[in-house]
Amino acid sequence: MSRNTKESVSVSEVEEELEEEGSGKSKKANQQQGKKSSVMSWVIFGLILLSVFLLFRNIIGFTVIAGNSMNPTLEENDVLLMSGFFYDIERNDVIVYRDENGFDVIKRVIGMPNETIEIRDGIVFVNGIPMDESFVMGTPNDLEVTEVSENTYFLIGDNRQPGASLDSRDSEVGTIAEEQIKGEIVLSVFPLGGIKAE
Repeated sequence: MSRNTKESVSVSEVEEELEEEGSGKSKKANQQQGKKSSVMSWVIFGLILLSVFLLFRNIIGFTVIAGNSMNPTLEENDVLLMSGFFYDIERNDVIVYRDENGFDVIKRVIGMPNETIEIRDGIVFVNGIPMDESFVMGTPNDLEVTEVSENTYFLIGDNRQPGASLDSRDSEVGTIAEEQIKGEIVLSVFPLGGIKAE
């Protein structure tokens, strides 16, 4: 075998070894890239889950009716959609508030801050003006003129039968502070429909 042939065989072997090394490095690089990509996918998935959780925890949420205090508008086991962010509290809104025991309570806003509420002969008066409430059930007991203080709301259940709803008419509950209010009910999901407001 001539010297040129030996040199050319040696060069070929070196080239093959270099190619194998390069291919090995390339495989390792691809594996590392794949691991990075997999980790990144899990991070993105985790962020999406966290966003969905925060969305449902703080901005919108579902609640299920327990009890009959909001009959006939809402009934036991109705599933409701609540907006906890984009809402302004107005008279006749159905809202969710957190009571002193940590329970979520659903009632209707009747009195706004700095107004007076009175119930006489089954009729609710706001600032001396009788309210037309076609959505209620039953005849409530009379209530002397009560003033709603600043940054609080007077809430009543739609079921006005005596003893059917524990609400702002009861001295143990009283008016509800604005910071206790979690959100407004915007929709009944089951059964599907809107919430009667007047």
